[in-house]
Amino acid sequence: MSKIIASAAIRGAHKIVAQAEKKWQQAMDKWGANEPVGFPNTAYYLPVIYGMLGEKVEKLGDMERILKRCQALLPPPVREEHPLPYLAPALDAGMATFFAEEIIEAIRYLEEPNFYTKQEDIAEGNIWLGAADDVIFRKRGIEFVDGTAPGFAAILGAAPSKEIAAKIAQELQQKNIYVFMSAEYNGQRFAEQLVEAGVQIGWPTRLVSFGPDVTATVFAMGFATRVAMSFGGVQAGDYRRILIYNKDRTFAFALPMGYVTDEWYANAAGAVNWGFPTIADTPIPEILPSGICTYEHVVSNIPHDKLVAKAIEVRGLKVAVAAVPIPVAFGPAFEGERVRGDDIYLECGGGRTAMVEWVSSKQMDEVEDGKIEVIGPELTDVPPGSKLPMAIAVEVAGRNMQDDYEPILERQIHHLINYAQGVMHIGQRDIAWLRVSKQAVDKGFRIKHIGTILHAKLHQDFGRIFDKLQVKIYTQEDKVKETLQKARAVYGVRDARIEGMTDETTDIFYSCTLCQSFAPSHVCVISPERTGLCGSYNWMDCKAASEINPTGPNQAVPKGESIDARLGQWVGVNQFVQKASRGKVDHYNFYSIVNDPMTTCGCCECIAAVLPLCNGVMTVNREYTGETPSGMKFTTLAGTIGGGVSTPGFVGHGKYNVTQRKFLAGDGSLLRMVWMPKMLKEVIMERLKKRAEELGVPNLPDMIADETIGVTEEEILPFLQEKGHPALSMEPILG
Repeated sequence: MSKIIASAAIRGAHKIVAQAEKKWQQAMDKWGANEPVGFPNTAYYLPVIYGMLGEKVEKLGDMERILKRCQALLPPPVREEHPLPYLAPALDAGMATFFAEEIIEAIRYLEEPNFYTKQEDIAEGNIWLGAADDVIFRKRGIEFVDGTAPGFAAILGAAPSKEIAAKIAQELQQKNIYVFMSAEYNGQRFAEQLVEAGVQIGWPTRLVSFGPDVTATVFAMGFATRVAMSFGGVQAGDYRRILIYNKDRTFAFALPMGYVTDEWYANAAGAVNWGFPTIADTPIPEILPSGICTYEHVVSNIPHDKLVAKAIEVRGLKVAVAAVPIPVAFGPAFEGERVRGDDIYLECGGGRTAMVEWVSSKQMDEVEDGKIEVIGPELTDVPPGSKLPMAIAVEVAGRNMQDDYEPILERQIHHLINYAQGVMHIGQRDIAWLRVSKQAVDKGFRIKHIGTILHAKLHQDFGRIFDKLQVKIYTQEDKVKETLQKARAVYGVRDARIEGMTDETTDIFYSCTLCQSFAPSHVCVISPERTGLCGSYNWMDCKAASEINPTGPNQAVPKGESIDARLGQWVGVNQFVQKASRGKVDHYNFYSIVNDPMTTCGCCECIAAVLPLCNGVMTVNREYTGETPSGMKFTTLAGTIGGGVSTPGFVGHGKYNVTQRKFLAGDGSLLRMVWMPKMLKEVIMERLKKRAEELGVPNLPDMIADETIGVTEEEILPFLQEKGHPALSMEPILG
């Protein structure tokens, strides 16, 4: 290893550890050892320290033993005549750097609670997001497992200009790579350059402005460490497996832009522990032999137009980017982009005009593959700020195509259109909403390119179930109304067919084992009346996925003979679960939270728990961060039961599963529900009212307590008694 790099990294580590010790002592003098510390809303404490050492830092006093570990790790400064190799001491210095940076940043949260926005988006006057909480982490971290996001680039400093910064960011976005930003160079920061260039930053666009200082770099390393623990199933303290997991699975790298300080070198040395190399735009010393990293450790003096390509090469990342022939950038990174105000060139739907999207099956001779028609005004025919009605009619034909697949394809329209830079899409069916930006139009984007996107991507992702696809996009009001009327008739038939399906009249259920990478024994079996725990998959979705890939994560599961109709247990399901869990789980019940409930993974939308004092159950959604009557927040519940085990008294589920007919059918049904967060109740209210009427208790929604009533069983029980909640008169739930 380069003596120059080792010397600088060790010097930088000494500086950062000294800074941490000083801040800690000042905080101790002000607040004392028992003052709580940590990053907001997370079950991972200070994640690098927790992952590497297994130490839970919860109070200021806990930091003392971590600082002692830092001192033990710190090697002495490199002497001029030092004869030994430098790799191991530099790596130790890098690890001590990250421990110290987490302490510095945790104290910053204590000293300046509003320094970071603590949300997905930047705020007015504040672009610094800080550490990702568990809601953001679960939402984004899964992308590092399923391949949606192969990795991240940790950018330190600033590009020579805002134009170069925007170009580098866009290139990384197009390759689906997250950008984590920190530190400053020459008074500038990469995130600030992007804002100045008019680029939208924040988690939704994968351009994450962690913090203004070099110490915020540790948020990126904490994110990677949590990926290994949460999705890799690695236990806290098993540092070797965490580091190997990241080397093999998280394709990340550091991109320092500008003069590399001692502190930057220390962070770079720390990143090497995780297998993350450094690719610099300045002529710093290089470390070319492989060892800890897959290939080179440090590569330097790379021109900015080749920086991203070189980084991907050095990290050994194979990026698959679908070639969609449109004049704007295209990829999942643009899905969260918004088009607002004066930037709107065209708006369709959203209550301003009529808009509808409809996929229909045709005979083979009725479809000309690749044919795209725009019937009505194009973008070139209308001035900026225009509003048009729109109907997107996708017609497919194929030997394997079935009517049941139509809504599956239709659901893809939303995110595929959103992948186009400068195009915003919200909603689906006849409540869709589209905006096209002026910048996209300036680059040559036209309405016909919506058809280009759908033809290319639906063929790529679902080509197994159809052979030909054509797109007709109407912008004439009479044609839009005609299409809308036809589509609504089909929607009604579809909804009636799905709503009419029951578990009793269906012989085949479907599996989902997507989460086994981080919960190895978890097997989700999805039925018509029990959607997946994540809320993303229902029976129809899994049926389509199984047809496309019969050996994939969504396989057909013949339910077989009934063992217990009330609790929901079948011979065929048990056999599949035992095989798919590799013998870890031999049975579970679909409709019970008390008796051997279904296994739960970490991606569930909600978690339900028994409340014995109230003779009922509560449920809490991931977005709710407060206390619950179970005595645990969502993050604690997820950490307790979310590893793929069956936990009597607790079960994960999707939001809308609450209002499905089989929800807790073995324990008294929805009538057992006594508490849920107000935000969740509002989301499912219409379905909740309908289900309550079916159960003969139409005012049940008003009887269910929320956090405004109380967050303990003792607080909500008087409310339930006053309302005459039916759960109080039912047989004991734990009897």
